[in-house]
Amino acid sequence: MKEVRVIGAGLAGCEAAYQLALKGIKVKLYEQKPIKKHEAFKTDLYSELICSNSLRSDDINNAVGLLKEEMRHLDSLIMEAADKNRVEAGKSLAVDRVGFSKYITDVINNNPNIEVIHEEVKQIDINTPTIIAAGPLCDGDLSKEIKKLCGKDYLYFYDAVSPIVEKDSIDFNSAYYKSRYDEESKGDYINCPLTKEEYAIFHDEVVKAKKIEVHDIDSEIYFEGCMPFEEMARRGFETLLFGPMKPVGLEHDGSRPYAVVQLRKDNAIDTLYNIVGFQTHLTFGEQERVLKLIPALRNVSIVRYGVMHRNTYINSPKVLNNKYQMINYPNIFVTGQISGVEGYVESAASGLYGALCMKQYLDGKIKNELGADTMMGAMANYISDENITKLVPMNANFGIFKCLYKGPKKDKKAYYVKVALENIDKYKEQYV
Repeated sequence: MKEVRVIGAGLAGCEAAYQLALKGIKVKLYEQKPIKKHEAFKTDLYSELICSNSLRSDDINNAVGLLKEEMRHLDSLIMEAADKNRVEAGKSLAVDRVGFSKYITDVINNNPNIEVIHEEVKQIDINTPTIIAAGPLCDGDLSKEIKKLCGKDYLYFYDAVSPIVEKDSIDFNSAYYKSRYDEESKGDYINCPLTKEEYAIFHDEVVKAKKIEVHDIDSEIYFEGCMPFEEMARRGFETLLFGPMKPVGLEHDGSRPYAVVQLRKDNAIDTLYNIVGFQTHLTFGEQERVLKLIPALRNVSIVRYGVMHRNTYINSPKVLNNKYQMINYPNIFVTGQISGVEGYVESAASGLYGALCMKQYLDGKIKNELGADTMMGAMANYISDENITKLVPMNANFGIFKCLYKGPKKDKKAYYVKVALENIDKYKEQYV
């Protein structure tokens, strides 16, 4: 029986292992938890969510919403877990993070075609079919092995996570429920408004706040979609007002606040809330000090502080083809955020598609590939585009989607969705 080695039980690794197991392929899934665990992780569960509990928009006419629907059509384990553990978050798909990870862990551990091996992988055998899904926190000997395979085309960027607070510590004399632009319902987000004077004090203190020192690096490269809020503040007085503190669409009692901090539900029992867009690497004491300058959070109880952690990725256009397969080492596939995709859903989707391509490769030839007129195929084409001189990690977006359309602009996305799902279903029928 055919066998594949999968390194890492994160979102991409679990999705890849599951897809291969569904096809009758034996999988050896290597996961270093609990033997070795990065400080950003809090549990020994697989597919643990770090930055946020949101998988972003669930609107099918949104790029990531379409990607999620493509994954559902291809029997995604990650989407199954998300749908079964969702919590209210307006038009977004957010999950109870513990329930979500536990569901995936149980499915993986109980699949007879998957053997989970809890050890740190220190060598990569280029003669053994392998999917590297080590994640953006990859380090140690495995990182050195990947670097050896990729040569100089090995990069990194830095990322940060948002604080989580207790709902009971939020002052609802100031805070109110509302989803952006939602005029009809109470809304699923808790909003913490600030006047111009309150914002000015907050901004001034954030700019002066002390950061955690980052050692042993030559520079810090931030992915713009995950910029620490203190770095945004340092770019200008109004920068936060066009980012995580944007007040547009959050009017209350007939007026618009000068600035708003939004909180999103983080667990199913509605006791914990994530501060949206407030990923940070301020010291713990400074995080508490500046957050308490927000009127609704003056007595806030922080249950998890934001922390800074290293994210690693490869320069994929020089290393991978559009099937997540290494150009110079065809037995090796690289999926997840280390491949250059950005985001929870994108990471899982790369694991899914990489596994389906691995299955065709084991059968003798990858007969077909998803085109850029599917979101999953567009992502794979983006990270392998040889015309890109410097890879920037990319979320799913219609800017990388390629499909000829000449109709009215208002119908464009609906057309893209129709074409994409038709192509996904055709691909599944013929090759999955």
